[in-house]
Amino acid sequence: MHKLIEGYFTLLKVLGIICLITMVVLVFGNVVLRYAFNDSILVSEEVSRWAFVWLTFLGAVILLRERGHMGVDLALRALPSWGERGCLILSQLLMLACSGLFFWGSWQQVQINWSMPSPVTGWSMGLFYGTGVFFGLSACAIHLYEIARLAMGGDIHRPDLSAEIHQ
Repeated sequence: MHKLIEGYFTLLKVLGIICLITMVVLVFGNVVLRYAFNDSILVSEEVSRWAFVWLTFLGAVILLRERGHMGVDLALRALPSWGERGCLILSQLLMLACSGLFFWGSWQQVQINWSMPSPVTGWSMGLFYGTGVFFGLSACAIHLYEIARLAMGGDIHRPDLSAEIHQ
């Protein structure tokens, strides 16, 4: 199971790299075409915008898993370990609720916009709003894992990710 999860997050990182390369190539190519040839690629702006949105949500899921988002834990560290653990579980529950709402709203947008074509490419706008569904599901799974890990007595402090990377 561990290899499957690691493979999933490796896939997300590769997809993020693909989105970034796509954005750079399309935007740079469009700039060169506009200035050198007074022409442009029509789909460039739309596809690069889609790649940017997907890159943002892919990165958010990866950072959520690695606990890389910014946090202020000055008051948290002053609590006894049971209080710290309780606050962490409460915060994960609140984030789970927010991620669930994000998923539900995105799912509704996907259903509403599935038959709507995008202006230039003609792709379904449901795919655009699918980023929220992807993020909501992934974030909920991560929060549920963190809640279970904390409830079962897992380490409350941020793990050393460099040790995981070198394994």
